[in-house]
Amino acid sequence: MVDKRPEVYVSTDVETDGPIPGEYSLLSFGSVAFNLDKSIISTFSANVETLPGARQDAETMKWWATQGNAWEVCRKDTKPPQVAMKEYSDWFKTLPGKPVFVAYPASFDFSFIYWYLMKYVGVSPFDYLGLDIKSYAMAVLKKPFYHVTKTNMPKEWFDSNNKSHVALEDAIEQAMLFCNIVRFNNTQKG
Repeated sequence: MVDKRPEVYVSTDVETDGPIPGEYSLLSFGSVAFNLDKSIISTFSANVETLPGARQDAETMKWWATQGNAWEVCRKDTKPPQVAMKEYSDWFKTLPGKPVFVAYPASFDFSFIYWYLMKYVGVSPFDYLGLDIKSYAMAVLKKPFYHVTKTNMPKEWFDSNNKSHVALEDAIEQAMLFCNIVRFNNTQKG
């Protein structure tokens, strides 16, 4: 049966201490629910305690050592994962439609969000689905996947390009990028 509720796009960004969930931890995440006209419906963010017994990836931690402010922000006021994910799950119930996960890259961000939701809440409002902004841009630009990078995208697609690695800020930035690509695509159709 098809869910007939309107779609609500949810741009999500995660910050982690390694490449895969479970073995490494989700440190922080931010989501912004938005409409394609760039209006923001609601936001959610949380900093998460590391998983018991999890490791930290050496390369990721070297990178974090260069991200002073972002590291400090993502380690403030951390919550146990079960608390953060329950609050996140409850937030989805306040949204006026069926959530559509949107990220850049969706494969990475989705893997952590889905794993944590299933482990700590037992359900995901996204089902198994995520919309990847880079893949969408590839289709719009009609270029090979690896040729589609932010530096090769039209400048007018960006309201800003200041990836701060503060999860909610980055989620909002990529939501606006997605809206701009959709608008561009719609104007190209005639």
